[in-house]
Order: sequence, then structure tokens, then C-alpha cells
Amino acid sequence: MADTIEKAADHGGGEEEPELDRRRWIALAVVLTAGFMDLLDVTIVNVAIPAIQDELGASYASIQWIVAAYALSFAVVLITGGRLGDIFGRRRLFLIGMTGFTVASLLCGIATGPGMLVGARAFQGLMAAIMVPQILAIVHVTFPPSERGKVFGMYGAIAGMAAISGPIVGGLLIEADVFGWGWRPIFLVNIPVGILGIVATLVYVRESKAPHALKLDLVGVGLITTALLMLVFPLVQGRELDWPWWTFALMAGSLPLFAVFVAYERVKTRRDGSPLVELGLFKARSFSAGMLVLLLFQGCMAAFFLTWSLYQQLGLGWKPLHAGLAGVPFSLGVSVAAGLSIQFLVPRLGRHVLSLGAVVMAVGMLVYAWAVDHFGTGISAWQMLVPLVVAGLGMGLLLPPLADTVLSGVAEKDAGSASGVLNAVNQLGNAIGIAVVGVIFFGLLTAQAGPAASSAAPQLRRDLAAAGIHGPAQDQMVAGFRDCVRDRTEEQDPAVVPASCDDAPLRQLPQPVRDNVLQAVEKAGREAGATDFARSFQRTLYGVAGGMVLVSVLILALPRRIEHHEGVHVG
Repeated sequence: MADTIEKAADHGGGEEEPELDRRRWIALAVVLTAGFMDLLDVTIVNVAIPAIQDELGASYASIQWIVAAYALSFAVVLITGGRLGDIFGRRRLFLIGMTGFTVASLLCGIATGPGMLVGARAFQGLMAAIMVPQILAIVHVTFPPSERGKVFGMYGAIAGMAAISGPIVGGLLIEADVFGWGWRPIFLVNIPVGILGIVATLVYVRESKAPHALKLDLVGVGLITTALLMLVFPLVQGRELDWPWWTFALMAGSLPLFAVFVAYERVKTRRDGSPLVELGLFKARSFSAGMLVLLLFQGCMAAFFLTWSLYQQLGLGWKPLHAGLAGVPFSLGVSVAAGLSIQFLVPRLGRHVLSLGAVVMAVGMLVYAWAVDHFGTGISAWQMLVPLVVAGLGMGLLLPPLADTVLSGVAEKDAGSASGVLNAVNQLGNAIGIAVVGVIFFGLLTAQAGPAASSAAPQLRRDLAAAGIHGPAQDQMVAGFRDCVRDRTEEQDPAVVPASCDDAPLRQLPQPVRDNVLQAVEKAGREAGATDFARSFQRTLYGVAGGMVLVSVLILALPRRIEHHEGVHVG
């Protein structure tokens, strides 16, 4: 494809559309499969955490790093990975990333201890950061503007399905216990997919790179990597570390370093025209305003998906597979609306489709909040169906046109750089969303633990009376139950049992009575936990709905129509 790109550039900046590669749709399937693998691996690990902890004897800190190592290495290398594709070839970097991702998946699957698994996950994130930016870059240079809308619709549908598929695939693989390997197949399943993807890439994906020779900006790489690390690391690990002072110092220190990076990139552009990030990208309103919209949107989505998973699995006590299947309506809504938005609505309504999608998502979140309150802790997956479909339709209307809008004015020589920036903003939005909602959601859990315990206390008293516990002894047990519920929500490590939850006083009771009392307390604890999570999740949904309304307002800063400028430098 590089040849046709250069020919187009030589004939007036791309006014004539280059000859199309007949194999481009197969190439699209290959790169979208790689994107699906990456998105799947972000969520699938959460399902396997208990099994990993049991087999490897991992501490809570190690478990947190198994998740964080991937996110951290992925986020800080994305911008560099995108530019490397522009310089050395997008197919070449895609192959390197996919090969490394496959090898890393093997290392994860055969890990003999927590340290090896954490290292393998960091390597996996690094390879994903090289692979993923090439996906949108390859799409951008392989498909003409007339087809990109349809392609971005498919990309949005895949993203929606991947977000939901992690718990389903992970739950199925772990419950099946393939070959008695427990959690390991969640990583090993990437190997045959990766091998097929490597072969298919060699056969069907054409090489492309910037038509004019570019040099790797090593100083820029060092500056942006350090700045992103200083910003993202505290966001990823802050809550688990209880936000020590240095986390805020690092985040504050990252801001002047970003300013230094921008200043250096301007100098680098004047000197040899090979900056790591083409700052001219931000002169296009579609790109700069789109980055703000994307940042807020991803933050809202990260907040929703995190608290949704916690609500279903820890609050309602659903198994991962059950929770994953409950999300299928959301995924279907995304898939249906993604095609409709690009093919039929964007040509007629322009940017208003994005605003409509944000408003529809807000409505879905509000209806979901009503359902959580109305049906209480006995809510079923069927009772979640309507709000999830509505929210999914909103995401499908918004996400594909947003990606198309952001990249619409990007020159082909900067496709990798733009894709890297876009994906980095995605990850930054995720990190900010999770950090903010982590503080708010867990704060809500602690604040409402007392009322939730009080709501379960009447039934606990009845069950204790049936077990033969009356008077001051019953009052003492109910008070201890309230303390235990509250203290559990304050623990960073869920495996830690607070002193208030010690059952030593019950050991003096006769065995039959003790068994009945323990059963009554455990039942009340489940009810209090479900109530606490439901109330906290409901309030989070209100916040996400408000965020989506703000997204709909920010969308007004985007151009009214999505215009594509083939081969024209936006700077």
C-alpha cells in the first residue's frame, strides 16, 4: 500500500483515490482480531484473580501488579509505538507487536510464580503498545475515505463486544478447567490466535510507512515516556497505596515535563521535521476537540465498567460467567448502533449523532439506576436488559463516529503518531476514570456500610432469636455485626479479616447454636453487602450519566461535518 500512497501524494496530494487492495477486508479482519485480543486481555484477567492467587500463593500486592503492570507499560509506550510504525513500517511493527504479544501470553500461561507473571504481563503490555497503534494507522492508509466510516463502525462493534467478552470467555475457560490447567488457558488461548494472525498479516496486510523519511525522536521518547509514567503510575496504584504524598507530587511534576516535551517537539519540527508527535495534528479542531471528548468519554466508561463488575460479582454474588452473560444485551446494542450510526445517521446529522449517542447513554444509565433501586438486591439479569440495551445503543452511536472524526483530518504520514496519541488518551482516560471512581465508590461503600448493616439487622435479630439468642447477647452480636460490615469496607486488601469480624466469642456457644448463629450472620452479611454495593453503584450511575451529558456538550466543539483530507498535512 506504500506505493499507492506515494503515487497519490505525487498526483496532487491525494485528489485521486489510490488503487484499492482487493484483500483489504481480510487485512481488516486480521488487525481487528488483534485489537480484540488486546481488549479481551484487559478484562479477562480479573476473572482469574482468585484462581491465580490460590495456585501461585500471590500476595494482594502481587495480584494488583498482575493487573497494573499491563496497563502501565501499555499506556506509557503507545505514543512511541505509533510513531515507530510511521518510520519503520506499520505492518512490520504490527508483526513485531503481535509476535511479542503471543510470546508474552505463553510466558504468562507457564508462569511459575507471581514475579514471573507480573514480568510477563508488563512485557505483554509493552508488545500491545507496539501492536495496537498500528491498527487504526493501517485502517487509515488502507481504506479510502468513502469506506472508513463502515470500517470504524466495525471497529466500534468489536470494541463493545470485547469489553463484555472477557468475563464470559474467562469464566468458560476456568470452569471448563481445560487439561486441568486452571486459569492458564486464559493466556494460552492467545497463542493459536496469534500464530494465525502472524501468518495472515504476512499474506494479507500490505506495508505502509510515512512517504517521506522520518527519524526517531529519542529525546522526545524519553520525555513523553517519563511524563506519562509520572502521571499514570500514581493513577493506577494510588488507591491501593492509600494515596501517599509522593503520588500527588509525581502527578504535579508530570505537567511541566509535558510542557518541556511540547517545547522540544516544536524545536524538533523546525530542525528536521521528525518530531515524535506532530503538533500540527492539534491545529485540526476535529483532532484537538476530539481528544477532550475521548478523554471524558473513556473516563466515564472506565468508571462504569469497574463499578458494574464489582456490583455484580461482589455485591450480588454472581459468578463471572453469570455477570458476563448479563452484559450481552449491552454488547448487542453497541454492535447494532455502530453500523446504523456510520451508514445512515452520520451522513444526515453529522456531529449531532455523537451528541445523540451521549444523551442516549445517559438515559440508559438513569434507567439502570432506577432498576437497581426498584428491584433491590433481588434484581435479575432480565431486569437489567432494557437499560443495558439503551446504554449499548448510545455507545454504538457515539464511539465509531468519534474515532472517524478524530482521524478525519490526519495526513497519512502521521497516521501512526495520531493513532498512538488517540490510544494513549484512551488509556489516560481509563486510568483517570478508575482512579476517581475508585475513591468515590469505595468512599460510598464505607459511608453507607452502617445504613446497609442496619437494613439487614431486623432479619438478623429474627434469625438470632430463632437460634435461641435473646436480650443483651443478641444486642451485642448485632452491634458487632455492624462494626464488622463497616470495617470490611475500609480494608484495602479484601483477604484481611478485621478484628471486629473475629468469631471467637461464638466458640463458647454449643455447636448447633453456633452453626445457626454463623449461618444467620453470613446471610445478613450478604444482604448488607448487596445493599451497600447497590446503593453505591446507583449513585455512580448518576455520576456517569452526568458525565455523558457533559460529553454531549463538548461534542459541540467538533466540526459539524466529518471531512476527510487524504494526504494533506493538517499543520
